[in-house]
Amino acid sequence: MASDTLRFVRKYWPLFLEFTITLVAQRIKAFTHRFTYHLLPTCKNVVVLGGSFSGAFLARRLGESLPSGYKVILIEKNSHFNFCFNFPRYSVVQGHEQNAFIPYDGLASGTPAGIFEIIRDTATGIRDEEVELASGKRIPFAYLAVATGALQPPPARLLSSEKNEACAELKALQDRIIGGKKIGIIGGGAVGVQLAGDIKSFYPDKHVVLIHSRDQLLPSFGVRLHKYVVDKLQDLGVELMLGERPAIPSTGDGTGTDLVFPDGRKETFDVIVPCIGQIPNSSILDGFSPSSISPQTRRILVESTLQLRNGEDPKSRELHNVFALGDVAETDGYRMARSGAMQAEVVRGNIIALINDKELEKYSPIAAEGGLKLSLGKDEYVMYVQDPDGTDFLIPGKSSKVDLEVEKGWKMFGAKFKKTSV
Repeated sequence: MASDTLRFVRKYWPLFLEFTITLVAQRIKAFTHRFTYHLLPTCKNVVVLGGSFSGAFLARRLGESLPSGYKVILIEKNSHFNFCFNFPRYSVVQGHEQNAFIPYDGLASGTPAGIFEIIRDTATGIRDEEVELASGKRIPFAYLAVATGALQPPPARLLSSEKNEACAELKALQDRIIGGKKIGIIGGGAVGVQLAGDIKSFYPDKHVVLIHSRDQLLPSFGVRLHKYVVDKLQDLGVELMLGERPAIPSTGDGTGTDLVFPDGRKETFDVIVPCIGQIPNSSILDGFSPSSISPQTRRILVESTLQLRNGEDPKSRELHNVFALGDVAETDGYRMARSGAMQAEVVRGNIIALINDKELEKYSPIAAEGGLKLSLGKDEYVMYVQDPDGTDFLIPGKSSKVDLEVEKGWKMFGAKFKKTSV
């Protein structure tokens, strides 16, 4: 493993150096921007739909760089930013759930007065250069970026848009796990793996079964990671059922439920937690540009510049001022927060390029965007990166923070951390 660390550093240090230089340059430009920007009475709107990772990154960077005469409006239904990386851990460990919800106010910190506006509402439609909201309001836009992400069942995503109610969802799952003896986790992606490892390491007396439809856990990554994770989960005592696809019943609170497997056998669990399924949240385009939605994946089709692609009909409307990014967009990139941040920077640059009649940049993903940091129980993690040529890097580590260093997430979004754990 030590050799992986050295190989990783040798290969990626130029990229880290370039990133550091770019970040410093961004900070300098953001600082000077506060003194050169002027809020005009007739500002045009750059609207961002969705305040998860991609949308939040984009809105903040636009607030740091839009020229005078433009302002950014972030439209988001949630009361707080959901730091969903930590949801699996906070579904198991009590007393930390409040820390997963970060105030949006910090996104505007350091930006010129008046350039940044957050509207808490739900977008219901797009037409005639306007976004229609559930409240009945219409928000005109000169440029629009769709970053509405994807829908997933709890605990990957939560149902409530209110912080207190979302915390209650996590607490309810904590209580179910504490009260259950045999717990079934369905889905061997990152959420399922982390949830299974956390339950077994914090509550070693539980019988935890991780059920996955394929023979490989984390199938979006290399076999080497699968083998490493299988060993760690088995060391913890997690039972693995690979290549199994049971019917998932609808049982309300998910307790006392039988799973029926394809061969007809049944197994009874006290708690069942589905960790499968990701549905792109692209319905906002159904009435605006339906040909921009992939019929196969339901993701939004985009050009290499991340502008909407609207099919082959030459009579289709011009969509040069509408972009899509993040999990909802059909790109060659990874479906990771890091990719969302990279795409956000491309969209930001291209909106400003359109304003200034400059050439647009193309998004070209790099392997580092697909890097994964996966917790494996309460005190271990593994980092994994795979290059397109199949070369991979697997770097294990130890973690001493039960809250998974959530304070870094608060800092990332400009918020002052308020520790509420018990």
